Amino acid sequence: MINEIKQDAEERMAKSIDSLGTNFNKIRTGRAHPSILDGITVSYYGSESPLSQVANVSVLDARTLSISAWDKSLVPEIEKAIMKSDLGLNPATTGELIRVPMPPLTEETRKDFIKHARAEAEGARVAIRNIRRDALSSVKDLLKEKEISEDDERRAQDEVQKITNKYIEQVDKALAAKEKDLMEI
Repeated sequence: MINEIKQDAEERMAKSIDSLGTNFNKIRTGRAHPSILDGITVSYYGSESPLSQVANVSVLDARTLSISAWDKSLVPEIEKAIMKSDLGLNPATTGELIRVPMPPLTEETRKDFIKHARAEAEGARVAIRNIRRDALSSVKDLLKEKEISEDDERRAQDEVQKITNKYIEQVDKALAAKEKDLMEI
């Protein structure tokens, strides 16, 4: 039973780390990367579709993305969707190809992006701590029902804390890497 609780906690904490990585990909650095546009949806025949499902997004060079719509009538819709997003990007259309240049980051935008990255990291830490709390309450429930001894409970608490520390450390490493990436000129 304790192993199941630990395994469940570890799986949920790993999902928090994956989610953090996805959120970090949405914070743009000075370099072009297709995942920057992951959150953008385009109106396609009356329904909202992710950009990746209606167009091919690729990197032209270090600072430019290229978007090739599969349905050429979608080019203006894709342009509007990119401009409406909070990414601060200005697409340029040349016929059927949309080029999205990445503007250089100013010191102020870098600091804003770092604040955003720190907030995302703190959200991941809170999620991991909440998972720890759930696991520890499950262990206490087992103790109350006299399914485990107090020694087993203490051991389980220590093991859950070790798992928590491991994932908090991963969050800190991911944040440090993202901050380094953002401060690179």
